[in-house]
Amino acid sequence: MNNVIIACDFENRKVLTDFLKQFEGKSPYLKIGMELFYGEGPDIVREIKDLGFKVFLDLKLHDIPNTVRKAMRNCAKLGVDIVNLHAAGTIEMMKAAKLGLEEGCEGERPLLIAVTQLTSTSEEVMNKELLINETLENTVKKYALNAKEAGLDGVVCSPLEAKMIHETCGNDFITVTPGIRLASNSKDDQVRVTTPELAKELGSDFIVVGRSITASENPLDSYEYICEVFNNGK
Repeated sequence: MNNVIIACDFENRKVLTDFLKQFEGKSPYLKIGMELFYGEGPDIVREIKDLGFKVFLDLKLHDIPNTVRKAMRNCAKLGVDIVNLHAAGTIEMMKAAKLGLEEGCEGERPLLIAVTQLTSTSEEVMNKELLINETLENTVKKYALNAKEAGLDGVVCSPLEAKMIHETCGNDFITVTPGIRLASNSKDDQVRVTTPELAKELGSDFIVVGRSITASENPLDSYEYICEVFNNGK
């Protein structure tokens, strides 16, 4: 199974379509986030699914339980494979989200994962701006435990936290880790980042890779290289 997800953070359908032409016959896992979804609407997900790609719909829902339940019901109808929300929305909200997915899907339920803390968030920012007076590690661990209690499949976390989460929640609790960069790339707006090789060593189940692939001179070569080092440890 290929557990490398390409973050398709493009501004519109044309840019995405041009990018995907390079991947004919490869069918990588794609992350569709707010920029594309809000710009092009749900049809962009349907089109990608019709082309044979798997989709991680990255909308990070966070609202009252009933609203999230209804939103997840509609996400499930799109046929997505993974969808997420913010763990900060409470256990009740996460349970409602799972119920909505079960109500909306025709076949197998999409994987439901919760964002612990964004990889752009440092402990200092969390303490001073969000007034969470705990360590980043303890906060991530608690959010992961809440997600597990709610019946979710896993969490979005930094690869630096993947091992801790598996130790806390079990090896079958999925860790999806953004903040992946090749050693030659800059961190951009991410704080808690690693290379694909280190992410594998730390226990990441899925890695989400954006600019190291999408901004590469040869995205297909970069994608295949990252798949090789992550999935096969080479």
